[in-house]
Amino acid sequence: MGKKESIKKEWNDAAESWVDFVRRGKDHYRDELNNPATFKLIGDVSDRIVLDLACGEGYNARILARKGAKVTGVDFSEKLIQLARREEAKEKLDICYHVLDAADLKKFSSNHFDVVTCFMSLQDIENYERAISEVARVLRNGSRFVFSVPHPCFETIIIKGKRVSAARRYFGAVKYPVQWKMERLVKPFRTTSFHRTLTDYFDALYKSKLFVSKLVEPRPTQEGLRKYSPLREVLERPQSIIIESIKCTGNR
Repeated sequence: MGKKESIKKEWNDAAESWVDFVRRGKDHYRDELNNPATFKLIGDVSDRIVLDLACGEGYNARILARKGAKVTGVDFSEKLIQLARREEAKEKLDICYHVLDAADLKKFSSNHFDVVTCFMSLQDIENYERAISEVARVLRNGSRFVFSVPHPCFETIIIKGKRVSAARRYFGAVKYPVQWKMERLVKPFRTTSFHRTLTDYFDALYKSKLFVSKLVEPRPTQEGLRKYSPLREVLERPQSIIIESIKCTGNR
């Protein structure tokens, strides 16, 4: 089994537990930290044609659709897309879901989307440079790519089986396992992630003529702080970073 297929299998195996975690309000960092800040940055999406890259089971794609966007979601996990389509059959938000590798968006023509989003997923995509290049291709000129990742300066990574703070081992790309073991999970699972520097991400954007326009290091909501004490750690140092970039080819 190739590396990409192995990572895909991890997400297929985790799908049922992941869906329960997300849809039943157990993903506190999503609901009370990252989503509020990211959707504020994205702003009005009414009648915008939006691609949600690495959409998983469609949670955020559905939020975008409820806000009036015309949404397409893609993910390489067949199981997660199956579960997203099952939810679409119930809610009928006119979201189109496709099983696609983020690094090969061959189904879509160039200059098609007004916005591309990628919520806390780009760090899980091995060929991130090719994925960013594909995002640039399918975006219209002057349109935006908004993505969030764990903050590369402060994330915890696993090297040779040991947990290491990126603050101590920042430079150099690292592939590492993520063990999901929280008590609120129906079943623990493992995924694979990739530590990269901010320079890695910014260079990939620049090469694809995606120029950074905004950067946000989100803070928890007051409701989140009241309900979930672990979020207080994020008051001291950022858990994630949100980046907005704009496609600018010089040809309008």
